[in-house]
Amino acid sequence: MTGKIYTIAFYDEIQDEAALQAYAALAAPAVLAAGARYLSRGEPVATYEAGLKARVTLLEWDSLEDALALYEDPGYLAALDKLGGTVKRDIRIVPAFDPDCLTANSTKSGGV
Repeated sequence: MTGKIYTIAFYDEIQDEAALQAYAALAAPAVLAAGARYLSRGEPVATYEAGLKARVTLLEWDSLEDALALYEDPGYLAALDKLGGTVKRDIRIVPAFDPDCLTANSTKSGGV
Protein backbone atom coordinates (compact mmCIF):
# COMPACT_ATOMS: atom_id res chain seq x y z
CA MET A 1 0.00 0.00 0.00
CA THR A 2 1.42 3.35 -1.00
CA GLY A 3 0.52 6.86 0.06
CA LYS A 4 -0.25 8.39 3.42
CA ILE A 5 -1.81 6.34 6.19
CA TYR A 6 -3.87 7.65 9.09
CA THR A 7 -4.48 6.28 12.56
CA ILE A 8 -7.69 7.47 14.17
CA ALA A 9 -8.23 6.71 17.84
CA PHE A 10 -11.66 7.27 19.37
CA TYR A 11 -11.66 7.20 23.16
CA ASP A 12 -15.05 5.71 24.00
CA GLU A 13 -14.49 5.43 27.75
CA ILE A 14 -11.81 6.79 30.10
CA GLN A 15 -11.98 5.29 33.59
CA ASP A 16 -8.73 6.75 34.95
CA GLU A 17 -7.60 10.19 33.76
CA ALA A 18 -4.25 9.83 35.61
CA ALA A 19 -3.52 6.59 33.74
CA LEU A 20 -4.35 8.32 30.45
CA GLN A 21 -1.97 11.17 31.27
CA ALA A 22 0.78 8.70 32.19
CA TYR A 23 0.18 6.93 28.87
CA ALA A 24 0.26 10.21 26.92
CA ALA A 25 3.54 11.28 28.51
CA LEU A 26 5.23 8.16 27.13
CA ALA A 27 3.16 7.65 23.99
CA ALA A 28 3.66 11.06 22.39
CA PRO A 29 7.48 10.83 22.21
CA ALA A 30 7.27 7.22 20.98
CA VAL A 31 4.71 8.14 18.31
CA LEU A 32 6.81 11.06 17.08
CA ALA A 33 10.01 8.98 17.10
CA ALA A 34 8.18 6.36 15.00
CA GLY A 35 7.58 8.98 12.32
CA ALA A 36 3.96 9.98 12.88
CA ARG A 37 2.63 13.51 12.75
CA TYR A 38 -0.18 14.56 15.08
CA LEU A 39 -2.91 16.19 13.00
CA SER A 40 -5.46 16.41 15.80
CA ARG A 41 -5.66 15.49 19.47
CA GLY A 42 -8.43 16.36 21.89
CA GLU A 43 -12.17 16.79 22.28
CA PRO A 44 -14.35 17.42 19.21
CA VAL A 45 -15.67 20.95 18.78
CA ALA A 46 -18.89 19.60 17.25
CA THR A 47 -20.49 16.20 16.71
CA TYR A 48 -23.24 15.01 14.35
CA GLU A 49 -25.31 11.91 13.79
CA ALA A 50 -23.98 9.19 16.15
CA GLY A 51 -20.87 11.20 17.07
CA LEU A 52 -19.75 11.12 20.68
CA LYS A 53 -18.27 14.07 22.51
CA ALA A 54 -15.16 12.00 23.28
CA ARG A 55 -11.42 12.45 22.85
CA VAL A 56 -10.00 11.72 19.38
CA THR A 57 -6.42 11.43 18.11
CA LEU A 58 -5.53 11.61 14.41
CA LEU A 59 -2.04 10.64 13.26
CA GLU A 60 -0.53 10.80 9.78
CA TRP A 61 2.10 8.28 8.62
CA ASP A 62 4.19 7.98 5.48
CA SER A 63 3.56 4.22 5.24
CA LEU A 64 1.43 1.41 6.58
CA GLU A 65 4.58 -0.34 7.76
CA ASP A 66 5.48 2.64 9.97
CA ALA A 67 1.97 2.77 11.44
CA LEU A 68 1.93 -0.94 12.24
CA ALA A 69 5.49 -0.91 13.63
CA LEU A 70 4.37 1.43 16.42
CA TYR A 71 2.60 -1.51 18.06
CA GLU A 72 5.92 -3.35 18.35
CA ASP A 73 7.93 -0.37 19.60
CA PRO A 74 9.18 -0.87 23.19
CA GLY A 75 8.56 2.79 24.06
CA TYR A 76 4.98 2.62 22.87
CA LEU A 77 4.39 -0.74 24.55
CA ALA A 78 5.57 0.81 27.83
CA ALA A 79 3.05 3.60 27.29
CA LEU A 80 0.26 1.07 26.73
CA ASP A 81 1.17 -0.60 30.02
CA LYS A 82 0.35 2.69 31.78
CA LEU A 83 -3.26 2.46 30.60
CA GLY A 84 -3.72 -0.84 32.41
CA GLY A 85 -7.07 -1.50 30.77
CA THR A 86 -8.59 1.76 32.03
CA VAL A 87 -9.43 3.11 28.57
CA LYS A 88 -11.77 1.72 25.94
CA ARG A 89 -10.65 2.87 22.48
CA ASP A 90 -11.62 2.24 18.89
CA ILE A 91 -8.45 2.51 16.78
CA ARG A 92 -8.59 2.44 13.00
CA ILE A 93 -5.75 2.57 10.49
CA VAL A 94 -6.94 3.84 7.12
CA PRO A 95 -5.37 4.90 3.81
CA ALA A 96 -5.45 8.44 2.49
CA PHE A 97 -8.29 9.26 0.16
CA ASP A 98 -7.59 8.63 -3.51
CA PRO A 99 -9.48 11.27 -5.54
CA ASP A 100 -9.15 9.09 -8.65
CA CYS A 101 -11.62 6.64 -7.14
CA LEU A 102 -14.41 9.21 -7.53
CA THR A 103 -13.84 9.38 -11.27
CA ALA A 104 -13.48 5.61 -11.59
CA ASN A 105 -16.61 4.91 -9.54
CA SER A 106 -18.73 7.57 -11.22
CA THR A 107 -18.06 6.13 -14.68
CA LYS A 108 -18.80 2.57 -13.52
CA SER A 109 -21.88 3.26 -11.43
CA GLY A 110 -23.29 6.29 -13.23
CA GLY A 111 -22.63 8.83 -10.48
CA VAL A 112 -21.29 9.55 -7.00
